[in-house]
Amino acid sequence: MHQILTPNTDVVRTVSSDLACEVEDYLGGGGQGEVYKAKLIGGTLSKQGNESVALKWYFPHYQSQDERLRERLELAINNGAPTDRFLWPLDLVTSPDIPVFGYIMRLREPRFKGIVDLMKRRVEPTFRALATAGFELAHNYFQLHSRGMCYRDIAFGNVFFDPKTGEVRICDNDNVDVNGRKGPIGGTPRFMAPELVRGDAAPSTDTDLFSLSVLLFYMFVIHHPLEGANELKIHSFDLHAMRKLYGTDPLFIFDPDNDTNRPVEGFHDNAIQFWPIYPEFFKRFFIKSFTDGVRDAANGRVRETEWRLAMIKLRDSILYCANCSAENFYDVEALKASGGKPSVCWQCRREVRLPFRIRIGKNVIMLNNDTELFAHHLEEKAWEFSRALAKVSPHPKNPGIWGLKNISDGKWVANADGSTQDVLPGQSVKLVKGTKIHFGRADGEIRY
Repeated sequence: MHQILTPNTDVVRTVSSDLACEVEDYLGGGGQGEVYKAKLIGGTLSKQGNESVALKWYFPHYQSQDERLRERLELAINNGAPTDRFLWPLDLVTSPDIPVFGYIMRLREPRFKGIVDLMKRRVEPTFRALATAGFELAHNYFQLHSRGMCYRDIAFGNVFFDPKTGEVRICDNDNVDVNGRKGPIGGTPRFMAPELVRGDAAPSTDTDLFSLSVLLFYMFVIHHPLEGANELKIHSFDLHAMRKLYGTDPLFIFDPDNDTNRPVEGFHDNAIQFWPIYPEFFKRFFIKSFTDGVRDAANGRVRETEWRLAMIKLRDSILYCANCSAENFYDVEALKASGGKPSVCWQCRREVRLPFRIRIGKNVIMLNNDTELFAHHLEEKAWEFSRALAKVSPHPKNPGIWGLKNISDGKWVANADGSTQDVLPGQSVKLVKGTKIHFGRADGEIRY
């Protein structure tokens, strides 16, 4: 694509802070404009000198299409980012010699990869990393929506994640606008809610929720939720066909009451392979999203708060196959349906042996060799993964004996076989069936 700015030559200036911004490298372009790596000279945006930033500069024709572009950007800059996961506009940039304008934002670090990398299997995150990314997306879009704003264009190109940790970055935040306000950005095909495809509504929080569910389905199932047998019947994938498939007649490929759009072997193998892996409670969120959610935008869609709980529960359900080490999931409904017979590993097809687990309130957490418990487990506080309060740990002198180690600042009280003991920070409770632990605000019982 033709470059608007010339790297190592052009210098633009920030509007509010009047800092020189040297254009260094061309990073990429799209329909709105182009993005460059740039350097703020003597920058004070983050109290650093010569700070590297990303600079987006708009095409002249795009500004004429989006008359409220500058207004939206100024509003975003004045309000600030909802959280640090958004690569948010920091300041406008202009030049007397170059048409239109742009803005600067933080650079995305190389460790963050696109969802397209996941779809093409260029990265292979663990299920734990995926669940963490799903939680972060739901949590951070909730923070945006709680401000009365909607994102308008949740899709592959606007989300990045760290395949090792699940931490996310959300970019292209110049699309963000007041909830329900009409504008030039309606969404990306395949991610748009049915009412947007039909032209019946403007982008809103409700349409964001549908797009978020599509994105999450792609991440976990590596397939689109509406593309099954009905897609294969289409001979010309034109606008009329897309309107029918995604707008007027959307049908979930795993709709429990209608099997006419099931994925077809040889064409939709990712969906066929991945869907059975997940526990029933998790699949129900997708079923709701693409059955009730396609018919009732206001009440039928899964909210961000529901997705947060689903992702936390999915993380807590992970267990490892003793034979091949593959991640599997504890599915209490499937276990009851089979009369207590353990499931088989999705990878090696051997029976999965359940580990010790702990029930805290209504939540059950698998106690694997790498399990950690956090404040939302033990203190009923907001989700915070930066510091664990407990972790599964081997006995220092006998590696075959495992315990739950107190790495919090407070004392626990454990009760096993009628005897009570204090568990101070740094000490452990042996993993024994029936042991009860009082963590201070929450109580747990070890099961097997």
